[in-house]
Amino acid sequence: MTIERMILLVVGVVVLGSVLLGVYHSLNWLWLAGLMGLHLIQASFTGLCPVVMALKRMGLPSKPAFG
Repeated sequence: MTIERMILLVVGVVVLGSVLLGVYHSLNWLWLAGLMGLHLIQASFTGLCPVVMALKRMGLPSKPAFG
């Protein structure tokens, strides 16, 4: 598993989990999905992502995710 594919997995799990919690528990969980979207926009401009930094420290290889 590469860093790029792991990021897709992490974001998918967080957004899906947030939506499911919003539907079955409390609508306030939808804020998490919104914050994840804002973070993705911010990371696309700045290149700063704490999850990527953690995955790099774990030693995951990096290569283009789509190609």
